Amino acid sequence: MRLSPVALAALLAALPLAAGAQQALPAQPSAGSAPLNAPPAVPMRDAPSSFAPLARQLLPAVVNISTTQTMQARANRPDAPDLPQAPPGSPFEEFFRDFFNRNRPPGGGDQPQQPQRPRRAQSLGSGFVVDASGIVVTNNHVIDGADEINVILSDNTSIRAELLGTDPRTDIAVLRIKTDKPLHAVQFGDSDTAQVGDWVLAIGNPFGLGGTVTAGIVSARGRDIRQGLYDDFIQTDAAINRGNSGGPLFNLDGKVVGINTAIYSPTGGSIGIGFSIPANLARNIVAQLQDGGKVRRGWLGVNIQQVTDEIAESLGLQGGGRGALVARAQEDGPAAKGGIRNGDVVLKFNGQDVKEMRNLPRIVADTPVGRQVPVVVWRDGKEQTLQVSVGELPAEPQLAAATPGPQNRPTELSGLGLRVAPISPEARDRFSLRPEQRGVVIMEVAPDSPASERELRPGDVIVEVQQERVSTPQEVQQRLEQLRKQNRPTALLLIETQQGQRFVPLRLRGEKGSPG
Repeated sequence: MRLSPVALAALLAALPLAAGAQQALPAQPSAGSAPLNAPPAVPMRDAPSSFAPLARQLLPAVVNISTTQTMQARANRPDAPDLPQAPPGSPFEEFFRDFFNRNRPPGGGDQPQQPQRPRRAQSLGSGFVVDASGIVVTNNHVIDGADEINVILSDNTSIRAELLGTDPRTDIAVLRIKTDKPLHAVQFGDSDTAQVGDWVLAIGNPFGLGGTVTAGIVSARGRDIRQGLYDDFIQTDAAINRGNSGGPLFNLDGKVVGINTAIYSPTGGSIGIGFSIPANLARNIVAQLQDGGKVRRGWLGVNIQQVTDEIAESLGLQGGGRGALVARAQEDGPAAKGGIRNGDVVLKFNGQDVKEMRNLPRIVADTPVGRQVPVVVWRDGKEQTLQVSVGELPAEPQLAAATPGPQNRPTELSGLGLRVAPISPEARDRFSLRPEQRGVVIMEVAPDSPASERELRPGDVIVEVQQERVSTPQEVQQRLEQLRKQNRPTALLLIETQQGQRFVPLRLRGEKGSPG
């Protein structure tokens, strides 16, 4: 009897192992399977089969923003068209080109240039209703400089809007519209709960086409794109294009977790890198603009810099670079009045950890003006708690002034590659130093030296060494020798330049320039 291949395989599988036969080895995981000691897999939340029900619910609350602005006209020049350029890929791009060609003066640049009348320029953006009474949120850059602002509802009703207030620092603007039509409003959610990988929807008005829905995920949190002190953007890969600015970013609960504000794009179109203002930052700003038309921010009155690992080592701060290093506490500012000094490292403010330098301005800004809060600083090798009364951020930054100091003879700082001198009248003239400048001026910086590596330059002034004021080259040399005797690997210098003050850690070397 012949067995079929299937029956033969079943029979062999059922046979016992022969005596003395080796036991079968444990099965090895196949390619792509989890390692044997891998942690248990996290159950995945099912992706929605369709975003349609959520989109239907949210679309009526999202509006288009149309603005008009009177532009100063110029004479026609063939190399500088007076008409605005449509975004790349816009359906209006060719229309503008044809319009411009039809209206160019005959003969191009050979004809006399004729003056033009002022023209009205239009721009489009997005926004969303946060209160059924008619409160609309958008970006400041969408309405900045506009003579007229119109809000276009989802049913194409256009309503003239009143500008309640703007906050250029966070790029937020609040409008009010009045209408008998019922308005659909959406709510801000808790953006702190939005995690990398969460689904999000972006709704807006890309390229002026009207309400458009795109879906994606939260790609990253806490992005700093160098737009200002309060950068803390949510990054998303949901398609965001020109005209989406000011529109909402929704979570799957239908709550606004961000305001779509910027994109990263070499071409002007979406490449899947968009940035949104977190709802938890926007909520307080919107409330203040709605109530009073302006934003009052907490203010500490300090110049700060990042605590690097080397600076932390210099200060004896355990745990590496963390906190915000106070380069200068402004005279008569809230910090100085509360006892904060130059060289302090702010570790906690009002109970919140300051993990890095850029956390501090946001935490302080969100603190109510006039409130007295505890501030934990690192000073003299230990933590100290101070009580500081938060001030109000002034419209323009104020600069602190230095105090005068004596002068002495020049000296070469062994092992650092620096030659320094007292601040003489000649040095003041040569480096344009202020009359009240105090410290020791750098005259020369040796190439390939520790000072050169830290980008110190002639004309920079050493104000402190290891958080102690210095007035003469001899005082600087004495402080450095003390640090060498203590086997300290670095010296922390407070340097003042034309741009302000900063702390600079310098590696100490031996007398002949060898590693010390």
